[in-house]
Amino acid sequence: MTLQTNQDLDPARLRSAFGSFPSGVVAVAAEVDGRLIGLAASSFTSVSLDPPLVSFSVANSSKTWPDLRRTAHLGVTVLADHHGDVCRQLAGPVDARFEGIAVSATDDGAVTLDEGLARFDCTIYREVEAGDHLIVLLQLHAVEHPETGSPLIFHRSGFGRLAESA
Repeated sequence: MTLQTNQDLDPARLRSAFGSFPSGVVAVAAEVDGRLIGLAASSFTSVSLDPPLVSFSVANSSKTWPDLRRTAHLGVTVLADHHGDVCRQLAGPVDARFEGIAVSATDDGAVTLDEGLARFDCTIYREVEAGDHLIVLLQLHAVEHPETGSPLIFHRSGFGRLAESA
């Protein structure tokens, strides 16, 4: 097959192609003005060890990000394979995003899910404009991970889990 240049790269076709690449999912959350605010992101990645940086992307149209970015610290939680419903909830109505979800908050406002595979306390290092999204670079200040469990996998607009190793 030869790739044809100058194709019509419509958003639906691109979304479908991007969906062929599996990714993990994180919750990004904080306590802002006494309220729990958060979102789910499937674009999380490690960036640097020195300084310790991670990133995620958020749509420019996000109504949640303007509130989250006002807090001193953000919590990032790597979601476990049993968090499919939690992820859907975090993408749902703002006022119901944390109903029934066990969370912990730091004195600086970072909120993490108690059953996450890894939990990070972060501050915003830099925001980079990238088309219809922002790439948010976060500097890590604390990490906790229990060494057990499997991640929630986002693939082709659905959730899955890793296969057991033979």
